[in-house]
Amino acid sequence: MEPLPNSIPYAQLSSYADDRRAVQEHAKGNHCQDRGTGPGGGSEIALAVDMCFAAVGKAIFGQPEVAVGLVPAALYAKIATAHGTGTRLEVLLGCNDLSAELAERYGYINRALPADELTPFVEKLAHRIAHFLRMPSPHVKAAVDTGAFSSMAEGLLVEAHESDLSVANEVTQARVTEALKVGAETYEGELEMDYMSKLSPIR
Repeated sequence: MEPLPNSIPYAQLSSYADDRRAVQEHAKGNHCQDRGTGPGGGSEIALAVDMCFAAVGKAIFGQPEVAVGLVPAALYAKIATAHGTGTRLEVLLGCNDLSAELAERYGYINRALPADELTPFVEKLAHRIAHFLRMPSPHVKAAVDTGAFSSMAEGLLVEAHESDLSVANEVTQARVTEALKVGAETYEGELEMDYMSKLSPIR
């Protein structure tokens, strides 16, 4: 096996890689809808966003780079982290197309939905997310991303740190106080989670 050249500055990202990093590290949650065929670069964008939803029978994912001797630019750790190394290598070395259904099963995307249900579902989710406080989002993303790309120990430390930062925020404290007043942490409130509908609108 030919060794990789040791003169490449690994810390220097290409503009394409840097663009995907910017998407990945954006403070607010982002998502995409996929309705077409996009192996390679298209699939890498799907992996870079926080949430990807795809149309059954239309969306195709995959990494064909190895077939021509290239190393995929995919965010490896995001490919089915829960399924382990085997699934990642199947995707990256196998160079097969992944249907929306298989991509969902492998953890490549969030959900595979019928084409006519895709936009209504994503819009409903986006509106629901927008209804909540914006402040915790970057803390949640930092904890999740560290857990995906680092060791369990480091992930737990970052999660605890980001949680502490959000708890210390005055906006969060006011929101928690309001939630407790309308039923949070009570048997009835936690059973149905109906207290969430009683919270004042986010301005």
